[in-house]
Amino acid sequence: MANTIHNVGIIMNGVTGRMGLNQHLRRSLYALIKQGGLKLSDTESIMPCPILVGRSAVKLEAISKECGGLPWTTNLDEALADPAYSIYFDSQTTDRRVESVSKAIAAGKHIYCEKPIADKTEDAMALYAQAVAAGVKHGVVQDKLWLPGILKLQTLRDTGFFGKILSVRGEFGYWVFEGDHVTPQRPSWNYRKQDGGGMILDMLCHWRYVLDNVFGKVKSVSCLGATHIPERRDEAGKPYEATADDAAYATFELEGGIIAHFNSSWATRVRRDDLLTIQVDGTKGSAVAGLRDCWVQPYAATPRPTWNPDIAQPINFFESWQKLPDQENFDNAFKRQWEMFLRHVVKDEPFRWDLKEGAKGVQLAEKGLESWSKRAWVDLEEI
Repeated sequence: MANTIHNVGIIMNGVTGRMGLNQHLRRSLYALIKQGGLKLSDTESIMPCPILVGRSAVKLEAISKECGGLPWTTNLDEALADPAYSIYFDSQTTDRRVESVSKAIAAGKHIYCEKPIADKTEDAMALYAQAVAAGVKHGVVQDKLWLPGILKLQTLRDTGFFGKILSVRGEFGYWVFEGDHVTPQRPSWNYRKQDGGGMILDMLCHWRYVLDNVFGKVKSVSCLGATHIPERRDEAGKPYEATADDAAYATFELEGGIIAHFNSSWATRVRRDDLLTIQVDGTKGSAVAGLRDCWVQPYAATPRPTWNPDIAQPINFFESWQKLPDQENFDNAFKRQWEMFLRHVVKDEPFRWDLKEGAKGVQLAEKGLESWSKRAWVDLEEI
């Protein structure tokens, strides 16, 4: 029996950026190409066929050479007009996304894009409505759902380990250098509001899908933002005013009475297990997950501390936590979701992380900014 190979053309716009290059090209689509495609069965597979799109011909040419000579162009309209490409992927800066995704939908392309998909809920929902009307398939990157640590939390939830979940506490971030003495680890646009930057817009989109999918739908938010570092230096070493928030301190009310709180900051130094840790406390047990590992403490193994600051603490609180084993092999989270979206496009398999789910993330970010402005709790409407 002859093998069936589904060649899927993918326009990758914004691939010269850090996320588009590292996670989506190198570790996802080019990794699939190098492994011989996405295997569906012994006789059927999907082969991604990307074309690289960006504004810098020099960067695109270098990336193409690294990835086996992939085609590239600086002309998005030309790529959208090519029927060989059925999927449009967008990982540009947020302020460019709505216009480009809208053009791709109008060109009849299936849509897969990074979040936030817009900076306003109204614009995000307009993209969703446009995609539905055009009859194209659409998805939004929600990568943290496939991180090993988060997957382990989901398993604990599904097996009833927590009992009734009471609270969720997330700590995210690290120190991003200002650029005067040490080179920054993140692009300068992240810290300019006028270019689509901002911690609340960036990270509350993540926390929305994590909370909605793992713990309970978000009902309301109280959020305080801050710009802790008012001046940074850009890629050329020139000083610029940081107009966007670089930290967000948010509390969420979830369905089921669960309270969640996430601190997100580019101005904090890490003294915890990972760059992201999420602690879940329940009536029967607690868990702390990082990006890959997860530690648990069931009710029976919970120590009984007493408050006495006059003596050295007799309990080593880390010793009573048990690290969960890896019970499966975990692939790159971005790659796993790419595989699911490709199956959705080629084989019509279900894929529920669509543009509407992306709009929910934008909604939470927008409500977080509103809460900060009003210094008040803000409810979320159903969308």
